[in-house]
Amino acid sequence: MLDTYSVPLKKLVEEFSLEVAFASADFDAIRVTVEDVARPGLQLAGYFDHFEPMRLQIMGNAEMSYLGKRTAQERLQIFDRLFAYKFPALLIARDLLPDPQCLEMAKKYNVTLLRTHEPTSTIISAIITYLKAALAPRITRHGVLMEVYGEGLLLTGDSGMGKSEAAVELLKRGHRLIADDAVEIRKISGHTLMGTAPELIRNYVEMRGIGVINVAKLFGMGAVKSENEVNLVVNIVPWDAHAVYDRLGLEEQHMELLGVKIPMITIPITPGRNLAVILEVAAMNNRQKKMGYNAAVEFTERMNRHFDETTGQV
Repeated sequence: MLDTYSVPLKKLVEEFSLEVAFASADFDAIRVTVEDVARPGLQLAGYFDHFEPMRLQIMGNAEMSYLGKRTAQERLQIFDRLFAYKFPALLIARDLLPDPQCLEMAKKYNVTLLRTHEPTSTIISAIITYLKAALAPRITRHGVLMEVYGEGLLLTGDSGMGKSEAAVELLKRGHRLIADDAVEIRKISGHTLMGTAPELIRNYVEMRGIGVINVAKLFGMGAVKSENEVNLVVNIVPWDAHAVYDRLGLEEQHMELLGVKIPMITIPITPGRNLAVILEVAAMNNRQKKMGYNAAVEFTERMNRHFDETTGQV
């Protein structure tokens, strides 16, 4: 299920150590719902076409210098019209002080007024980056997410297939756990998915017959990681003697999550197969493919050349 997320303005203030020059009556209830911010340059000049009042508004040297050349009455009219749009908050950068007229209109329309000592471009970039991650589209999938040789492996399959047991074996081999049972996946760009664990079950693994274990306490803090990119989906299925499995690795499978296609492989398991070793090889092989080397293609080309040469000698 795809959810819509928001960030409390209060959390944004705490994250970036912003100073609250004026807190609106509903300050604790205000939530930011869009990842973009805006500098209201044109709006100060009276042009409000295409103005987006859902965005956090940020003013710096340019805007404050322009306002400084206006009379007090003009500034009052400018801020009266601007604050009437009831955006989440106005942030003034570079440790600049708000005009008395700005403060007066902020109080009139009950709009939060913030300050920061950071340069305008720096705080804009930081806030946009933060909001992109916090507001990213996301879904939750059943599975296990592990970091193996730097690759994020999303293990999927029916319950009881041994995903958690494979995760514990990988932990013993020095790899890291991101999430077990439920994986929260966020789309942070057009081609990148990041996976993490819901806060409630973070660092925990459930093993049938043993129960729930705390990986951070049992294996150490080096065995866990808060989030990782999803690089490969590994679908674990029971062995079917009548099914046809890819022997060479030429068949390309993908799973589409949030509109992003992620490479996928299907691993049939039977008692006795060392799933942890298979997953390590899958991770290394996926890294090689991303670096431009595909062993299956190379092997096929060698075989074709061999048959061509053999045929030519007959």
